[in-house]
Amino acid sequence: MNQATLRTDRIELVPLGDEHLELEIELDADPEVMRFLTGNGRTREQVMAAHQMRLATAEPVPGLGFWVGFVDGQFVGWWLLEPVGWADGAVVVGEAELGYRLLRRFWRQGFASEGSRELLRHAFVDLDFDRVRALTMTVNDASRAVMAAVGLQYVRTFDDDDDGPAGSEFGGVEYAITKDEWRARAFS
Repeated sequence: MNQATLRTDRIELVPLGDEHLELEIELDADPEVMRFLTGNGRTREQVMAAHQMRLATAEPVPGLGFWVGFVDGQFVGWWLLEPVGWADGAVVVGEAELGYRLLRRFWRQGFASEGSRELLRHAFVDLDFDRVRALTMTVNDASRAVMAAVGLQYVRTFDDDDDGPAGSEFGGVEYAITKDEWRARAFS
């Protein structure tokens, strides 16, 4: 199965391709968008390197990867379902990690939650995965609110080893949802 184009009521989620690089550069250049990731915006060269890694997430497990979101043809941001453990060469079968990053002008309009709900549906219905998790910094209240809004539950707080942006000293958090939990929530 190749990575599918996905749709919600408002968002078209297209598999990431080389034609989306300039959109990624616009997104990652904004220091506020990158505040909880790098602490500042990325350079063109940094985004080009990240783009190659993003494309690579679609290789180890069919159906997973990055999606670029468009609303009425306008770029909103990207969403991600990556194989857990893929970067370490030890993919955890049946598990994926959810992520999202939106242009600032589209914050607080429900797009992050809407796209994330579709990726959860894709993971559990189309791909028959067992569990989806998401990670963020403990202090990233907006991202944590999206995770909770789409049904993921707090699992743990962990130390962040690297010298990250301001707030990383408080560690990171993991949220997760299983297929059974998602089904119970989706059909209740």
